[in-house]
Amino acid sequence: MSTLSAEDRQQIEEVIRRYAWALDTADVERFVECFAPDGVLIWDAFETPDRYEGADALRHFATVLRDLPGSAGRQHLVGNTLIEARSENQSQSENDGRCDEARASSYAIVFTRQGDGPHLVGVMGWYEDIFRRTDRGWRIRERVIRDWSGPILGRFAGQTGERVARPRPPVLAALASPFPNKDER
Repeated sequence: MSTLSAEDRQQIEEVIRRYAWALDTADVERFVECFAPDGVLIWDAFETPDRYEGADALRHFATVLRDLPGSAGRQHLVGNTLIEARSENQSQSENDGRCDEARASSYAIVFTRQGDGPHLVGVMGWYEDIFRRTDRGWRIRERVIRDWSGPILGRFAGQTGERVARPRPPVLAALASPFPNKDER
């Protein structure tokens, strides 16, 4: 069984940070570069999860966020990241047994600046990631954005563990993915 080196973990964490910085500084191309060429972003918080697959769809996502009037001053805080070698369908380099895929889970909180404050917490959730080693280094193959509700809280008293979908805020209507999923093509 292969493992991840300290350098692999460091590179994966760097991609997680670049993703947040790219969104928060409106750097659309840097955001797209965080993903593998066939990378997928799934926002599973609303009634219908949004799916952005491939560079064009990811570019659309980042561009819409950049162009929202309230986006300036947004700040992602990502932490408590757990990283492990991916074991199911694990891919290994033929040359040295290195692990070529990894899973990561991270807390994600998004603040939005509101004048002099107090500032709003717009998202409180977590990322479920699959990373792939590419010729450009580690990249996100799949990121699922989830709210801090539902299954993750299922072991707490009074929680059912069922997915809790929230209505899409009207300001995010433009984010509804115009790109069909692979199954719909």
